[in-house]
Amino acid sequence: MNLVDQAKKKIELIFKHCINAGINTLPIVKKDYNYEIAVHDEKEKIKIQVYFGKKGLKTIIQGNLDSKLYKTVNELILDEPPLNLPENTIIEPEQYIGTDECGKGDFFGPLVIAAVYVNKDSIIKLKNIGVRDSKELSDYQITRIAEQIRNIIPVDKIEIVNINPAKYNQLYEKFNNLNKILNWAHSKAISNLLVNSNSVKVITDKFSKSDLNIMNDVKHAHVDFIQLHGAEKFIGVATASIIARDTLIKWFIQKEKNGLKLSKGSSIIVERNAKELLSKLGEENFSEIAKLHFKTYKRIKKF
Repeated sequence: MNLVDQAKKKIELIFKHCINAGINTLPIVKKDYNYEIAVHDEKEKIKIQVYFGKKGLKTIIQGNLDSKLYKTVNELILDEPPLNLPENTIIEPEQYIGTDECGKGDFFGPLVIAAVYVNKDSIIKLKNIGVRDSKELSDYQITRIAEQIRNIIPVDKIEIVNINPAKYNQLYEKFNNLNKILNWAHSKAISNLLVNSNSVKVITDKFSKSDLNIMNDVKHAHVDFIQLHGAEKFIGVATASIIARDTLIKWFIQKEKNGLKLSKGSSIIVERNAKELLSKLGEENFSEIAKLHFKTYKRIKKF
């Protein structure tokens, strides 16, 4: 089954779920790069798109995140059964540690690296709750799935290296390279988790050409380290990506509760937000919420 057919099957399942839930649903429309449907109630209209591209399928929901309709649709898509893909699409090891990171592209907020140990039993349960690449999920879905993950994976089988902006800025001064920070943090998370698991395999979403520092440690010579681009297709890595992003989301929520509403990413909106805050907080306090090596910081310092 090619990607276009997979996308069609997925949008048909979503369409069916919406109809069965009593949601007003318009017919499926095929575009150049995606299938889409629109759903609506008396107050809101939401568009659901399933893209097919080089990186695989991607589902996007466009609409008001706080609306009842959006949350209902999110729930339906989240609970959607997995597609019946060919068995050779991916071969999951029976037990391994998966690692991934979040926050490296955000001017504000920490850099978070998560490592998660999974086995045959937990992999099945994680698939059943809808675990997949965190980039395919909304913040609402991330929060919901992360909570379920923590009910499946014991606390000592999850390791999080949460590098707050102040610490991040110190590390960047030391390493002067993001990939070196990532290497250090992934190695630290893996090393800590190897102590609490009997894993002999580690799968990491590849972020540079260099090997992980931990791979050169003789005491881990028996461990098979695998670094792959797009490793989120493995459930353990996807689980780690969700845990990492959930940690980042919680940081932003906490800052907002403390009176600081910060924008994610590194767009022009973020730059405007940053310029305002730098003037208000001063450089020292600002360094506790932002990554100072970003070009964004250099630009706003000119004003």
